[in-house]
Amino acid sequence: MSSSVTSDRPSASADTAAGQRGTANGARWALAAALLGFFVMTLDALIVNVALPEIGRGFGGGMTGLQWVVDGYTLMFAALLLSAGSVTDRVGARQAFGAGLVVFTVASAACGFAPNLGVLVGARLVQGAGAAVIVPASLALIREAFPDPARRARAISVWAMGGSVGAAAGPVLGGVLSELSWRMIFFVNLPVGVLALFLLTRTARSPRRGDAPFDWTGQIAAVAAMGGLTYAAIEAGAVGVGAPRVLLALAVAVVAAVAFLLAQARGRNPMVPLELLRARTMALSATVGFALNVGFYGMIFLLGLYLQQDRGLSPMATGLAFLPMTLLTAVVSPTAAWFAARFGPRTPVVAGQLLMAAGLVALCVPPASAPAWLLVLLMVPVGTGGGLAVPAVTSLLLDRVPAQRAGTASGVLNASRQLGGALSVAVFGALVSNHAHFLHGLRTSLLIAALLVLATAAASLLLKEKTS
Repeated sequence: MSSSVTSDRPSASADTAAGQRGTANGARWALAAALLGFFVMTLDALIVNVALPEIGRGFGGGMTGLQWVVDGYTLMFAALLLSAGSVTDRVGARQAFGAGLVVFTVASAACGFAPNLGVLVGARLVQGAGAAVIVPASLALIREAFPDPARRARAISVWAMGGSVGAAAGPVLGGVLSELSWRMIFFVNLPVGVLALFLLTRTARSPRRGDAPFDWTGQIAAVAAMGGLTYAAIEAGAVGVGAPRVLLALAVAVVAAVAFLLAQARGRNPMVPLELLRARTMALSATVGFALNVGFYGMIFLLGLYLQQDRGLSPMATGLAFLPMTLLTAVVSPTAAWFAARFGPRTPVVAGQLLMAAGLVALCVPPASAPAWLLVLLMVPVGTGGGLAVPAVTSLLLDRVPAQRAGTASGVLNASRQLGGALSVAVFGALVSNHAHFLHGLRTSLLIAALLVLATAAASLLLKEKTS
């Protein structure tokens, strides 16, 4: 008896150690897969802008077509973010992340092989749908893999670095690859997606909650409202505000928005309960996020076109022009938490917006003959301000909402941000559609963005530093 017990102990200990190593390895594989997914999704959001002139020369379609190449992705990303968390709960984090990654990777291949502009825009819509699932599923995957709060916080910091690296690399890589072929900017997603899927196979299957509610009415209405508004803004630049199809799109957007609000007020399982939308912190945070993306993504869209079409820079030189801004943005974002802890979260939110607005106004000042390096320097405050304000407003919001509403609140904030990016491309693209007056339209667009950011900076003063 005693010898049997003695001989069993090392085996049990070895089994326990092996199980712990397996769990630790699985957590590392999950983090690596989540990081790669977030990296490639963020990369894709910025890599396309530098390649737009090359796509235009390859396919034609004018400014309207180029706007849809950007907004097709952003629109579906924004609209589906609202319910992607519910989908993740329903099917399980690992399964949802894998499905989103497969959709995104296959759609990237379809973009690269697109024979015409219509197919490219359609594939971009599918890409955006995949990306919308990747974001919440990757965070849920990390939450499962790292149950300890301290280790999970470190893991999320590593995950966030993937997005920062993707944002910094996007414009530069877009410029380099566009020198070869604009199609390469989509093919670069394939090896990253395949590697992330391989790493995902090394992780355990996630539990699923089949009874997780899904608001079909609200989701369809959200897509119709955002899609109708974006379509109207883009087409207004091409055919005028009074054109029948523009008015019809606006009518669809209004009806769909009303249907969405009714579904949230009366539905059994609303995506976004109206009491959350009525909360001042939620409303202000979503508005700030919207304005920040209008300024940031609107500027990248405009200057990516301007530097190549009007200033004669190559795609590679244009990508390098964005590098100082994106690198500093990646450096500043992690420091936002320190600023929030030191001065309170409201301070970096307001300071970041003021810095961005100053940069947007400054970009309107140089004459057409100003050297390109001056524009490069003036872009830096725009990115730095956004890098300071976005993490701070996210942290402030999550600290103020109840824990059970944190996922929904985060989804609303990010959807609002993506909608801001989509509408900035739609509206600003319309303002610069007349190439003979491109510089005037660019300056008008940047001033509109600056005024919007200044308005939300003033409104941010109403955000409470502490919960009452």
